Amino acid sequence: MEHAPVFERIYQEYIGKISPLDLHIIKDRLGLKLDKDGAIIPFYGIPYRVSKQGIVDANGRRPSHSVSVVLCKYLLMCPENEPKGSDWVTYKDFKDAAPFVGGFLNTAEKPISRTLGGRMSELERLSMELSGRPADIEISCDLAVRFEALPRVPLLMLFNDRDEDFPAQCSLLFERRAEHYLDMECLAMVGIILAARLTRSSN
Repeated sequence: MEHAPVFERIYQEYIGKISPLDLHIIKDRLGLKLDKDGAIIPFYGIPYRVSKQGIVDANGRRPSHSVSVVLCKYLLMCPENEPKGSDWVTYKDFKDAAPFVGGFLNTAEKPISRTLGGRMSELERLSMELSGRPADIEISCDLAVRFEALPRVPLLMLFNDRDEDFPAQCSLLFERRAEHYLDMECLAMVGIILAARLTRSSN
């Protein structure tokens, strides 16, 4: 499915779009490392090499279609100057997020709370394995974890475990300036990919 003709066509189109980019300029703006003609982009702590030859992980394997799209869009949208807006906002707070808000809730936030409710110690362990670190933030919750989803694009997970009165609840927040690094569809995918990795690892 991942390499069906339509996905392959989209993948090749993105590789064609990133091929002319000057990675030496982009690496300084995004804080990346270069490997010959490729950029090394850590995504939740996993390094991927992106070049005009394609996208591969450390073992030479192409990542999922969604990861490939996010990495390409991240390079293509690289802002010329560092954007302002380091305050945390929910996904629905972004002005162009409306078409994706329902999907983000159902495929990013709810799967985490539904699958890992009552298993907070496991959630914390899995989060640390995906580049997560305890977040120093003045918000009341059972668990706050900051993920370095991509360089310059952190994600904050706020988790309240279930109790006898309420179900578990998970909120995923981004810095306001994240919209300058990724469009709304890809920003949603960043949350969805996190949920998929956390819940898959918990099974």
